[in-house]
Amino acid sequence: MKKKLILLLTLIGVAAALCALPTCAAQGNADADGCFSQFLSDAVTGTELYSYRADEKHQIASMVKIMTATLTLESVACGELAMDEMLTISQTAAGMGGSQMFLDAGQAYPVRDLLKGLIVASANDASVALAERIDGSHEAFVAHMNTRAAELGMRNTVFCNATGLPSDQEQYSTARDVNIMTRQLMSHPEYYEFAQITLEDYVHPSGRVTQLTNTNKLLRAYQGCVGGKTGFTNEAGFCLSACAERNQLRTVATVIGAPDSKTRFRAVSRLFDYGFANYSNTVVCKAGDPAQTVCVGNSRVKQIECTPDCDLSILTKKGESAQEVRYDLPQSVKAPIRKGDVIGTASVQAGEQVYTVNLIAMQDAPKYTWWEALREIAGQW
Repeated sequence: MKKKLILLLTLIGVAAALCALPTCAAQGNADADGCFSQFLSDAVTGTELYSYRADEKHQIASMVKIMTATLTLESVACGELAMDEMLTISQTAAGMGGSQMFLDAGQAYPVRDLLKGLIVASANDASVALAERIDGSHEAFVAHMNTRAAELGMRNTVFCNATGLPSDQEQYSTARDVNIMTRQLMSHPEYYEFAQITLEDYVHPSGRVTQLTNTNKLLRAYQGCVGGKTGFTNEAGFCLSACAERNQLRTVATVIGAPDSKTRFRAVSRLFDYGFANYSNTVVCKAGDPAQTVCVGNSRVKQIECTPDCDLSILTKKGESAQEVRYDLPQSVKAPIRKGDVIGTASVQAGEQVYTVNLIAMQDAPKYTWWEALREIAGQW
């Protein structure tokens, strides 16, 4: 009886210790499933939700292409590159090894198709073709990658190519930095045109067909997964950085150096599970709903209502509450005011994070005409 009691107390102690760990560690191993490093964040604010050796430097294999795709979409967004622009494939790009969409040297392909090959099939040939177009050469594009990484706050990252292929040059990143560039990539709406394609027979301009296969199995296996990028080399191990959304909460999970492919998917799934089980995203001030009223001078419209220009939402740990919304508005404004003009701001603090949005006018408040001003003066007499 005494031995049974001791055994029971031991089991209770072990269970309590496991419950104190983050879900992703408790359900697996204390060393995060044998992975080199892991990082989980809120996709909107970048708030850290879970971290395991997140600042250790490692090779990241094809996850390098997250930056390649980001710079491509940024070039499209600023008008320097068009999706329907035709690019002639160089011999260098066509001759890249590893994952490919098997581009024909000398043949012209639309940017949209090359971006699809990059995002869906991790195509090295498409990556180099886009790099050569955006900055004139692969080497100049790599310099662009490193400059952009510094701008994004990726303090422990060095790129030496646009593909992630093994190189004699030093190339490394961290789970935290990969997570940063993943959030940046997934802030582009155009990314989702390709992100959830799992399999496609791509028809080349010559009529030849190449099957594009997405290696991110979580697109089908994990509810709410909206995109991601895998990677593998012997040095980097099995890697994945992916994004999932449930109940208005969007998270990004990054794993470097899993011992096998199944483990990387399991580890990222557990990170997602931990985020959704412990955090929530709540809209405290909705775009389109009147939030505050401001007096207007020099107009027949005496008051205008203001609304957030986008939803004011906050990330909180479940069980915690946020402070009240603070409105920073002038006591009055002078006409003319146009619908959509910024009048002030609304903010709310949750923990150490302050969330702020602009408050905009919901209607026009035109300036007095000469006759309206005269009538106003006469009425005051």
